Amino acid sequence: MFPHHREREQPIFSARAHVFQIDPTTKRNWIPASKHAVTVSFFYDATRNVYRIISVGGTKAIINCTVTPSMTFTKTSQKFGQWADSRANTVYGLGFATEQQLHQFAEKFKEVKDAARLAREKSQDKELANTALTIAAPQDLSDELQSPPVMCVNGPEDKLFRSQSADITLSSEKERIKKMLSEGSICEMNLEAELFTLQDSNSKLVAALHEANANVEQWKKQLTAYQEETERLRDQVADLEAHGPSDLLKDELTQSLEELEALLKAKDEEIHILQSKKAEYHEMEHQRDEAIHRLRETEMRNSDLERRIQNTEQNLSNSLEDRDRLDTEIQRAIEILDIKIFDLNDLRQSLVKLIDK
Repeated sequence: MFPHHREREQPIFSARAHVFQIDPTTKRNWIPASKHAVTVSFFYDATRNVYRIISVGGTKAIINCTVTPSMTFTKTSQKFGQWADSRANTVYGLGFATEQQLHQFAEKFKEVKDAARLAREKSQDKELANTALTIAAPQDLSDELQSPPVMCVNGPEDKLFRSQSADITLSSEKERIKKMLSEGSICEMNLEAELFTLQDSNSKLVAALHEANANVEQWKKQLTAYQEETERLRDQVADLEAHGPSDLLKDELTQSLEELEALLKAKDEEIHILQSKKAEYHEMEHQRDEAIHRLRETEMRNSDLERRIQNTEQNLSNSLEDRDRLDTEIQRAIEILDIKIFDLNDLRQSLVKLIDK
């Protein structure tokens, strides 16, 4: 089915990015879907008027998502963004090399979502028009309306009040737990995205540093060769001056010597620039260590939140058990009371018969 769709679909935009999916178990951690950056493309199916996001790694479809008007692409950092696919029950994350690529993808996502919304509205309007044409006459509505049955509650008013208050308390506790979980997961996801960006920048900087070190070694060799050439030329100049050379030859040798000295100066400046890049690399390593430290602190906070949530859930479970036990006791007391009332009624009737006799 996938090749058949590709024949009638046309690509409208493509970008390179690292693809991630949310962990289906924890719903908090990112799982890499590709080892390297892959192509992520928007496709348009003119036959069905449908937009899709597709990414293929080797022979496997990493992303196969139909764009709907309810989807939203969120930028969580300067180079990382995500959106949720309710049909696949997952969340996709994309890590770009530059902030500009992330901005272009977000703009294209918004355009495609608006186009999908317009396509759905046109389709709904067409369906309404077809439905209106097929209706031959208005249907008669029944005048008789049945009122919904009235729910009666038996038992003391005190029991009803306690049950309603317990339900309100349980619902508020559940909302607070959901809020705590969402705050912890969002914070951890943002830190993981920031750590991914730092790791990407770190790998690029390490590659540049290795290349610069290789260039430094090569330039040192060239510098040594230029110095030897300069010494040789100086020796030639001194030798020629001793033998009384012509002024033209002196000028040529002097010009060559000046060019070599200028070249040496340029190489010294390049070496100085590379040394300053080394300092930037150390600063990036320090930032990466700080991000890892913040991530560990967030994990500890999440562990504390999970422990508190477990305690709260245990308290809720105990409250539910207490409420059920109280309901059972009240029901048993009501049954005993009904039996006592029935016995008193029998006693009353027996006393009446005795009095009548």
